[in-house]
Amino acid sequence: MPEYPDVVVYLERLQATVGGVVLEQIRLGNPFLLRTVDPPLSALHGQVVRGFRRMGKRLVFTFDDELFLVIHLMIAGRLRWKKKGASHRGRDVVAVFDFPDGSLVFTEASKKKRASMHLVRGESALDPFDRGGLEIFESDLAAFTDRLRSRRHTLKRALTDPRLFSGIGNAYSDEILWRAQLSPVKMTTSLDDDEVERLFETIQSELTLWTDRFREDVGDGFPDKVTAFRPDMAVHGRYRQPCPRCGNPVQRIVSGDNESNYCVTCQTGGRLLADRALSRLLKSDWPRTLSELDERLGRED
Repeated sequence: MPEYPDVVVYLERLQATVGGVVLEQIRLGNPFLLRTVDPPLSALHGQVVRGFRRMGKRLVFTFDDELFLVIHLMIAGRLRWKKKGASHRGRDVVAVFDFPDGSLVFTEASKKKRASMHLVRGESALDPFDRGGLEIFESDLAAFTDRLRSRRHTLKRALTDPRLFSGIGNAYSDEILWRAQLSPVKMTTSLDDDEVERLFETIQSELTLWTDRFREDVGDGFPDKVTAFRPDMAVHGRYRQPCPRCGNPVQRIVSGDNESNYCVTCQTGGRLLADRALSRLLKSDWPRTLSELDERLGRED
C-alpha cells in the first residue's frame, strides 16, 4: 500500500502534471470503484484541477464549487500517466482521467477490489475520511509521546494504526523500527523516554529519507513504479537476507496479508519472535534463537 513517501511524491507529480489543467472526463472501468452517487462524477467533467492534498494515505483532488475527489489506492491501486494516444487498456484499469495532453490511468492489480473513490462537496464532507492520526511532521516530541502512550499496543500495531499516526504502513514501519533498534512487539507503554525520543526522531528521518529517494528516482517523470519492496530497504521484504547492520538473516512474523520483518540481533536481543505458521508447525519445539531455528529446520552452517 502506498504510504507517506509514495503519496507525497504522487501529489507533487500530479500537481506538476495536471495541476491547473482541465479534466475532460472520467471513465470508469469498474463501477464498484466509485462509492458515492451525489454529486455525480460528471460534475467534474470540464472542471479545472485546482490542487491536491493528502489525508493519511488518501489523495484528494480539489476542484471549484468545493468539490473533492478522494482516492484510496489501498494495497494494489496505482496511478500511471499515459501521453495522448498511448494505449491504456487492460483488465486492471479501474478508471481513466482524460486531460488534453494525456490520461491518468488508475489500475488495481488484485482480484480483491479494495481501492475506492468518493466525490463529495464541502470541507465538512471530508471529515469522515480523516482517521485522526497524528501528522508526524506537524508534531513535537510531547504530542508524539502522548499519542504513542495513549493505547497499549505493540509498536508495529501502533505505528500502522491510522487513528494514532498518519501515513505510516507496513513497509516503512519495518524500516523505522529497524533503524531505531526497537522490537516490533515491544509494547508502547514499556518504552522509556529515551526510546520514545529515538523513535520520534527516527520516524521523521526515515520518512524524509525515503521521500527524498523516491523523489530523486522519479525526477521530472511520473511515479509509475510505486512498490512496498525496494532493493535498498534494510529489512522489509528481505526475509532470510542479511541484515545490513549485523549480517544475520532477517526474520519475519506473518499475520494475514501483513508481515513484520525484523533483525533478531539488532531489535529483539537475540530472541526469535513466534511466527504463527511456524509456531503451529513446531508447537512446543518453537526455537528461541537463530541457532535453535537452524537446528529445528535441519540447516547446516
